[in-house]
Amino acid sequence: MTQKATAYNLIAIIGPTASGKTAFAASLAARMNGEIISADSRQIYKRMDIGTGKDLSDYTVKGQTVPYHLIDIKEPGYKYNVFEYQRDFLQAYEAIKSRHKLPILCGGTGLYIEAVLKGYRLLPVPENRTLRQSLEGKTLDELTSILRTYKTLHNTTDTDTPKRAIRAIEIEEYYKNHAPADECPYPNLQALIIGIDIDREKRRERISQRLRQRLDEGMAEEVSRLLDEGISAENLIYYGLEYKYLTLYVTGSIGYDEMFNKLETAIHQFAKRQMTWFRGMERRGFTIHWIGFDTPLEEKIAFVAKEFGKLPYICAT
Repeated sequence: MTQKATAYNLIAIIGPTASGKTAFAASLAARMNGEIISADSRQIYKRMDIGTGKDLSDYTVKGQTVPYHLIDIKEPGYKYNVFEYQRDFLQAYEAIKSRHKLPILCGGTGLYIEAVLKGYRLLPVPENRTLRQSLEGKTLDELTSILRTYKTLHNTTDTDTPKRAIRAIEIEEYYKNHAPADECPYPNLQALIIGIDIDREKRRERISQRLRQRLDEGMAEEVSRLLDEGISAENLIYYGLEYKYLTLYVTGSIGYDEMFNKLETAIHQFAKRQMTWFRGMERRGFTIHWIGFDTPLEEKIAFVAKEFGKLPYICAT
């Protein structure tokens, strides 16, 4: 007897920064009656717009705004985590399905994407003050070495400051001693995963161009406003990349040229780590259908529609 194919109930559009995945996902959603669930660990924060590259105009397709979720849901300074993302994703997913729309996951935060697609049984991790006190004063290299003593690292791509590394150790230590509850409900997600494959040099060119554009649009002024609101420099630096280096620049710790050069390098490195994560997903059993960045939009949409049509779509569970 031939086994019946499992239906898709989700499309995931993934890719490194500057790959154009958001604009593509929005066009796809407009064509396929879908709504987008963001998978970006920093776009959840309100008023952190330029630095996180929200580009909300991308969600307007032919004059119509494509519904999106998990953007602008938390105040700056809040420490959001992967457990909360999994919970919030499921709420958005079920709401979209209840409207008989197609959920489209789109983003570049590999840990968030893999956590929901794999259906990891996650637990909220409370603060461990004793552990934090024992780690205070250690260098980032020392903290990274401690992280490597755990069998499973939380997310090495995000440990670019001591504070983030300490949180990662805290999470690993908690999971080491607390087994996630097997009875935690989680839907059986069958995702068609589409990756945007952009040439390394083209990616670097777009990253540098976007950085200059966002600085011209007022990215430094955005950081200044957040500091004026009372968000601490430490909290902004915690978010990494643009907020790390722009905060150091705005507070006078580094000059403009140093800020630009270090940030540009950091974003290039980040994009490379994103691709490393996605390639790792393939080794861990995910099938990713790669589409070239330069492929015309209509061809991209046709490709996805063809792959999606190979299995039936379940509109409601």
